[in-house]
Amino acid sequence: MCPKSHSFLIIFSLFILASCTENKEITFSEQAITTPNNAIVDINIPKAEGNSQVAIHINESLKQYVATALQFNQDAKTINSIEKNINNFNTEYTNFKNQFPESAQEWEVQIDGEVMFKSPEVISISLTSYTNTGGAHGILVITFLNFNAQTGELIKNEQLFKNEERFTEFANPYFNDEIAEKKDMYLDTENFVLPQNIGYSEDGLILLYNTYEIAPYTTGITEFVIPFDEANSYLNINGL
Repeated sequence: MCPKSHSFLIIFSLFILASCTENKEITFSEQAITTPNNAIVDINIPKAEGNSQVAIHINESLKQYVATALQFNQDAKTINSIEKNINNFNTEYTNFKNQFPESAQEWEVQIDGEVMFKSPEVISISLTSYTNTGGAHGILVITFLNFNAQTGELIKNEQLFKNEERFTEFANPYFNDEIAEKKDMYLDTENFVLPQNIGYSEDGLILLYNTYEIAPYTTGITEFVIPFDEANSYLNINGL
């Protein structure tokens, strides 16, 4: 083989390798999910574009979350599709109105999502679910989902940290600063625990406690941000 041909093969191989690497970058669009005759369920969530396994895994996880959030029977072993659960929710509301025609109560579900952070290593998506089925107040739940940007697999919270116990000790003062002026409203401020929702954002690592997680309903959501330049040494995946 002549030197020129050999050089051409090397360059061609590098081009292919670079192309494969670039193809792993995931872009997102917004998708609205509904069904015919649906008037009370509004869903707008990100959609990972393309047919790569990364995009497929991310979209499956997002749809699983939405379907679960809509499911009336949370203890059911099988989660229905989003569309079936939308129809079920509308049917339940119709049954309610037929049984209590004098009631002025309107039911609704609003689920919105946004991509909070995206890097070659991690993609963080926030999903906000608000459900009102006639109680004293609706239920608002915010969920952070962290994905491995190279595989599309969900990253568990414990996988975020080099040492979860050390990170907990490190994060405790940030929590105390956040609640300093309303400390008496919280259930247990002596035994600090990490929240269920931890996600990456452009401002840093967000730690968020939903309503009822550590305080009564009136306290609302509690969240605070730790800048990446302070948190990175504790993380398996660095932020910007």
